[in-house]
Amino acid sequence: MKRLVVSGAVAIAGAVAAGLLAAAPAEAASPVQIYRVYYDSPGKDTRSNASLNAEWVQLYNRTTTARQLKGVTLRDKSGHTYRFGSFTLKGHKSVYVHTGRGTNTATNRYWGSKAYIWNNTGDTAYLRYPSGAVADTCKWGGGGSSKYC
Repeated sequence: MKRLVVSGAVAIAGAVAAGLLAAAPAEAASPVQIYRVYYDSPGKDTRSNASLNAEWVQLYNRTTTARQLKGVTLRDKSGHTYRFGSFTLKGHKSVYVHTGRGTNTATNRYWGSKAYIWNNTGDTAYLRYPSGAVADTCKWGGGGSSKYC
């Protein structure tokens, strides 16, 4: 019995050394991440521009390096998609992507939608690089009005 245990330990040690059982590296976190989603604007859902703009997604650059977001997309499960034009997010800064219409600034961007994007009963926000690779996601169920991701 001892011989079998030792043989098994030697085989496992050899496999680890050969890289066969090595753990996969942890997925690298994106420099820009979804920080918070405010999916249920306060008050009644009147579809007024003010109400639509009270629905937003906050993105945060967790690094000290400014990041160009041109071509980066933010979308929901239904496929509603916001695509960044030429826009640079400075290090350790946030940008809010509001659902409604407005004038884009360094801290606020506007989807331009006349309807709500984020479902109050549950949804998922996807942040994707121009290549289509997922940079970050944030999922929530019903209840509450916002989700810290």
